[in-house]
Amino acid sequence: MARTVSDMPAVAVAVTDGMLPYELSTAIEIFGSDLTHIVDPWYDFSLCGSGPVNVGRFGLEPDHGLGHLAHADTVIVPSWADTDRDPPADLIAAVRAAHEAGTRAASLCTGAFVLGAAGLLDGRRATTHWAHTAELARRHPAATVDPDVLYIDNGDVLTSAGKAAAMDLCLHLVRLDHGAANANKIARRLVIPPHRDGGQAQFIATPLPEPGHHPLRDLIPWALERLDQPLTVEDLARQAGMSSRHLARHFKHLTGTTPLHWLHTQRIRRAQELLETTNATVDTVAAATGMGTATTLRRHFHRSVGVSPDTYRRTFRT
Repeated sequence: MARTVSDMPAVAVAVTDGMLPYELSTAIEIFGSDLTHIVDPWYDFSLCGSGPVNVGRFGLEPDHGLGHLAHADTVIVPSWADTDRDPPADLIAAVRAAHEAGTRAASLCTGAFVLGAAGLLDGRRATTHWAHTAELARRHPAATVDPDVLYIDNGDVLTSAGKAAAMDLCLHLVRLDHGAANANKIARRLVIPPHRDGGQAQFIATPLPEPGHHPLRDLIPWALERLDQPLTVEDLARQAGMSSRHLARHFKHLTGTTPLHWLHTQRIRRAQELLETTNATVDTVAAATGMGTATTLRRHFHRSVGVSPDTYRRTFRT
């Protein structure tokens, strides 16, 4: 559930021996840094473990015991290195108890094995690093494991693929808690693309491809500057100098979705930013995002975000 910026969400990272440093440092960088110059208050951040832990070549002294996880709004479980054996029983029990107490649980990469062992993936869609999805599916047959997604948001349980996708999920949590505009500011601070997300439930696409030399490198910024115009797939193909079918293949490869869906997602994201950062009317936002009318914007916005534009604005504006 999204929060207002007047709240101070508590984020607790569960740590134990054998976790991988990259995903752990990602969670610390996003939630444990002092970013009050962007959002004030930021997060109440803590590391929770049963005692001193070794992560790679580094040692960590947790702030609290594992029982403190149940007092957090969000529990993050970083990568679990040895997926051939079960995670520690006390970690599994603490994560399960925290979720039963109403805490949102998110795993980064193979942290999904901890959520699975706690029973949190049963009956839900989930993902992890592509190299481990088959094992996750074998070990937890009650879960629907998708190897082709960046991350999956089930509301109270979220899972991500490996490495860079862990950063995507962390930024997605910031976007839920503090809005798209602030998540984008943090992405710029980290020098990473801000919009690596997709649909309402599964967040499977990559609407902005990674920077680099790819066939859409000139088309993407051209389209983003013209979201107020009634662009079509044919318009995009004409600008790119290729057929619609050829364009669709490149979009699928680079973003994981179709040109039309990508364009629609960018319009919704632009609407979110305008609702968060301006006093523009819904009619004005509709015109600025190429939706045409307030009725059209309200229909598509509610379908994609889950709330009306007016409700969204009230949530993220003070």
